[in-house]
Amino acid sequence: MIQGYSILRIALLRIAVLAFVMGLPTTTTAVPVEPVWSLVQQQKPALVQTLQQLVNVESGSRDKEGLDRLSALIGQRLTALGARVDYHEPSSDETSRLYDTPDAPGKIVIGRFQGKGSRNIMLMAHMDTVYPHGTLATRPFRIKGSRAYGPGIADDKGGIAAILHAVSILQAMDFREFGTLTVVINGDEEISSPASRALIQRLAAEQDVVLSCEPPLSKQDEITLATSGIGLATLTVKGKASHAGVNPELGRNAIIELAHRILQANDLSDPEQRIKFNWTLMNGGQVRNIIPDKATAWADVRVDRLADLGLIEQRYRERIATQTSLVPDTTVEAGFEQRRPPLEVTDASRVLGRKAQVIYSEIGRALKVDESGAGGGTDAAFAAVSGRPAVVESFGLIGFGFHSSDEEYVDLDSIEPRLYLLVRFIMEASRASKD
Repeated sequence: MIQGYSILRIALLRIAVLAFVMGLPTTTTAVPVEPVWSLVQQQKPALVQTLQQLVNVESGSRDKEGLDRLSALIGQRLTALGARVDYHEPSSDETSRLYDTPDAPGKIVIGRFQGKGSRNIMLMAHMDTVYPHGTLATRPFRIKGSRAYGPGIADDKGGIAAILHAVSILQAMDFREFGTLTVVINGDEEISSPASRALIQRLAAEQDVVLSCEPPLSKQDEITLATSGIGLATLTVKGKASHAGVNPELGRNAIIELAHRILQANDLSDPEQRIKFNWTLMNGGQVRNIIPDKATAWADVRVDRLADLGLIEQRYRERIATQTSLVPDTTVEAGFEQRRPPLEVTDASRVLGRKAQVIYSEIGRALKVDESGAGGGTDAAFAAVSGRPAVVESFGLIGFGFHSSDEEYVDLDSIEPRLYLLVRFIMEASRASKD
């Protein structure tokens, strides 16, 4: 019996050692680091108040007035924490003119904290939302049970709140082991960051680690190492208008020709290469009784690899160029925008993913590290373009309902563990040696 007991102890010890080496959480090693955990618990009520403050300023991607108000508020909060704050107004030269780029994009708030170490770390979030001005009147901030509701509360005002309170905790501990800690909050992420992408790339190229504080795409506790690249294909047909009742035969129906062309380009997705090409929007005609002389369609494109954006653009243009026309005397124009590169997994980001799992095990929780790149695209991909920093996405609060008809919310029970993860990750990333 004693021999069997010893064998069992040895086996359990081996399992524990293996779990430690692999960075897997074990129930026997759940020991939160202090004073971080206590400070995180103390910060929760204040973070909820910050969420309310941020949500109560409407900030749609084209609401310049609201974005200016919110950028001023965020800048004031960063200044109070000791940051050197700059408000960057994007110039026309650095703004990518996509089809939906507003004339006056929002400012970019940059807060810089100087440390005593050598590692440079950047934290990212965005202040703009997908909601039109006036949404707050029908969907005000409210708390029900363990959820806080409001427009943009998870995507991505929860990320802004997490950053502000993570920095507050670091300040309370007088933690300055980083070289620089840079906070970047932009106001055009929801429209593919046309005015902020260039600045994000420049700033990220100076960093060792970049953490993007978007919410996890699922309701799970996770961080993300890969996101989708996004393209936009456009197809415009021009025909000839005529009266639909008097002389329709004199017209050249652009809608009919556009539908014909779309049907001939409806098989461009490639599941094996994880390329998704889907027609999602169509517009044509002005009034009921006129043969339409113009019609346009848009297709959403998703890829896992940067090279595939160029590949699918080439395939699309070749397909349109070789199609046959159904309606005579119509012209066709194909366009393609590469709106976001993908964030691709690297060895360096995998190391950070394992480190995050070890940190989460300190509070007895398991953390999923997602490498699937399933569907969504974020600014983390712009941060990774230079190839210098290790980039990880989804350090924001857990929530749901964003980009849908459901009410968007943040899971209040996620505040303490997610804030702990962000603070501890900044600490460990600051202490890591430079290669």
